[in-house]
Amino acid sequence: MTPADFSSIAADAFSRLGVRGDLSANFGPASAYPHGSIQTQYLKKGDVVIMDDGCKVQGYCSDISRTVVYGAEPTRRQREIWDLEKRAQAAGFAAARIGVPCEQVDIAARKVITDAGFGPGYKIPGLPHRTGHGIGMDIHEWGNMVLGNKQPLQPGMCFSVEPMVAIYGEFGVRLEDCAYMTEDGPRWFSQPSPAIDRPFVA
Repeated sequence: MTPADFSSIAADAFSRLGVRGDLSANFGPASAYPHGSIQTQYLKKGDVVIMDDGCKVQGYCSDISRTVVYGAEPTRRQREIWDLEKRAQAAGFAAARIGVPCEQVDIAARKVITDAGFGPGYKIPGLPHRTGHGIGMDIHEWGNMVLGNKQPLQPGMCFSVEPMVAIYGEFGVRLEDCAYMTEDGPRWFSQPSPAIDRPFVA
């Protein structure tokens, strides 16, 4: 199976649910590249698989990413990096507070990754991109969770929290869920993955 095969199956599943959706997937070493690879990929047992997908319902976009290991027990290394990514996502979410600059979400998530010896900054291995983006009528809207964005978080703002640990030549892990701001702080639209072998909350 290629990523295109994988995407076709997902598009069909969306269609059967009555919505239009897209999915991009990357396998093995290609999972380390935030936007994939032009190299031909074929899924094999033990590959790390990143799935990034979403659909539009009543004019509004969704966006979610999951990282799993296909057809085999995850290795110790795969589990360690997945768990690091999980902690980084949780730290980004916890940093989101009313009145706090958007960049704090990125700073908090990135610190977890750099404290583990990756980076620093945007260097690879590490987190090579922003921690999140605004979402609404468009899949990517202003309100990026990125260093330098001083825009304060306000009630009603919706955004993704998706840091990534990218290790060229090995694999990458990205967990993405979207959140919305309330007066009392952030709330998840989708529940984050519990574990590398449990991508969704039962």
